[in-house]
Amino acid sequence: MDFKDKVIIITGASVGIGEATALKLAAYSAKLVLVARNEEKLKQVASKIEKCKGIKPLIVKADLEKDEDVKKIVEKTIECFGKIDVLINNAGAGMIAGLKDGILPYEKMMRLNIRCPYFLTSLVSPYLIKSKGNVVNISSVASTKAVINLMPYCISKAALDMFTKCAAKELAMHGVRVNSVNPGPTVSEFHDRLGLGAKETEKLMKERAEESPLKKIAKAEEVADLIMYLASDMACSITGSVYVIDNGFLLP
Repeated sequence: MDFKDKVIIITGASVGIGEATALKLAAYSAKLVLVARNEEKLKQVASKIEKCKGIKPLIVKADLEKDEDVKKIVEKTIECFGKIDVLINNAGAGMIAGLKDGILPYEKMMRLNIRCPYFLTSLVSPYLIKSKGNVVNISSVASTKAVINLMPYCISKAALDMFTKCAAKELAMHGVRVNSVNPGPTVSEFHDRLGLGAKETEKLMKERAEESPLKKIAKAEEVADLIMYLASDMACSITGSVYVIDNGFLLP
């Protein structure tokens, strides 16, 4: 597996799966564009990457809910590297909410988890067509499993899965692949961002591990391995696929 001279954009690259993916790709000489809102954390990740292979990544501080920031990602990437080979739509968020909470949580989840990747992919696609590149969307097992108090999140991830399939079909004629990675419970900051405390998160992770047939939950690095495979030429015959990595969590 080799990513030498491949220009790869990773959104949500400052923590969790995004950071793990960036570090994995750096080991294979990728030219990385790290995108997130927290510039300080991006700099920390960039420092680790530069030490790995001596290749300095491009840092783009951006709020994906702002269209001008999304456009800036593409502009700065082309200005710096002149091309784009891979887009990894990793940025996203969850929210504890349901019907009782009205329409605002739904609108926020749809904006973050589907509108943002849709818009960024549309801007990047002309460059991917030139490079015969690919897109990897980071979805969730919640796209197919109803979860109480996560309704807007589940709906948004279901939409992302369909976006993956539709985009794959539309771009296939240009030699561009589009796939999705759908993690189950994973060691990351996801639950902290839901507002759960450390003890509650730890308890939940233990419960999820017991519920899975393999009696464990995935690490961010394991999810990153799958993302890297789909982004590589080794997956040249795979498009429109939704890859679950959940330790059997979805099994009945």
